[in-house]
Amino acid sequence: MTAQDIAAALPDIDTLKDLCRSMAMAEAILNPDGERVYSYSAQWSETEEAASMRNGSGDEYDMVFAPDGAYIRGFDHESPLSPYHHEDVPRPWPGVLDSVPEAFRRYVDEPAFTDEDGCPVVTACLWREPDAPSWRTGRITFPTDHPDPDGSARLFELLLTPTPEAFRAFAEDYYEVPTDIEALRHIYDLRPLGLPQIIALNPGASVSEVVAAARVMGYPLTDDLRPDES
Repeated sequence: MTAQDIAAALPDIDTLKDLCRSMAMAEAILNPDGERVYSYSAQWSETEEAASMRNGSGDEYDMVFAPDGAYIRGFDHESPLSPYHHEDVPRPWPGVLDSVPEAFRRYVDEPAFTDEDGCPVVTACLWREPDAPSWRTGRITFPTDHPDPDGSARLFELLLTPTPEAFRAFAEDYYEVPTDIEALRHIYDLRPLGLPQIIALNPGASVSEVVAAARVMGYPLTDDLRPDES
């Protein structure tokens, strides 16, 4: 599997944005005061939202949702396409970034997505304009005899199985705690988050920390969890 396969499998921009927000919200309840794998910011800038993944082992992705569309960059540190594996001077694998449209070029050199020397930290890249029928990638010649050459299968696994059940499998493996499926279904439907869902997923969670995380993500809350807005 490669980014080209991911491009054919990902949902539209709005559906992907909702999925990323739901994943981040669910994990914020499971781990409200620690480092998390999935995160979401509804105010990455004045006009942009962003989703991120950091697995703690050097693999990561970032997605920017903007008026011009959406841009995704992924990095698998073990991928043969890594900028650090094939040259004395690191540089992206040919084709990965070469075809990125002008509307998204600023993200190629975005400091948050590059190393200290300005090299883009990327093995997979996708983008989509608002009116485009599908996601796009560059034209890339991939190494042969590798089942996941750019790391896309591992990086985007939960995006390819966008179900509460898939998230529960991730959460129970990663956090080693039982995870309530009905609460996850509630969150995956983007229904307003209330105290019952917080308690079901993590009875020990700080409600104030979960509410603060929800506000960062732009996730809807029930009236009793936003009294200052009533």
